[in-house]
Amino acid sequence: MSREFELHEFEDDDMRPEYDFSKGVRGGAYRPLDQGYTITVHKEDGSTEVTVVAPSKDAVILEPDVKEYFPDSEAVNHALRSIIALFPKQSKRSTVAKGDAAPKRRAASAR
Repeated sequence: MSREFELHEFEDDDMRPEYDFSKGVRGGAYRPLDQGYTITVHKEDGSTEVTVVAPSKDAVILEPDVKEYFPDSEAVNHALRSIIALFPKQSKRSTVAKGDAAPKRRAASAR
């Protein structure tokens, strides 16, 4: 899935005189979406609807330098499958038993 954004060139006279960006800071309102975001909709009837969007538990955020090489999910999955092929085969059962069972036993004994 790719997103395309259309950029427009604006003439100086497109700006209204009451707009003052002299104290503006580039990127000052930027917040990374990987931390989630809030959508606020002000309706005509005076009510407000607020939706909090949290990042997916399965979301993996790529740093910009990595994203240059892996621009989409397909590229990331291909690279990771190539690396996975190098690991010795393990059954899912042994991986779950090693990774998940031990912490549960410790947590139960701590009570």
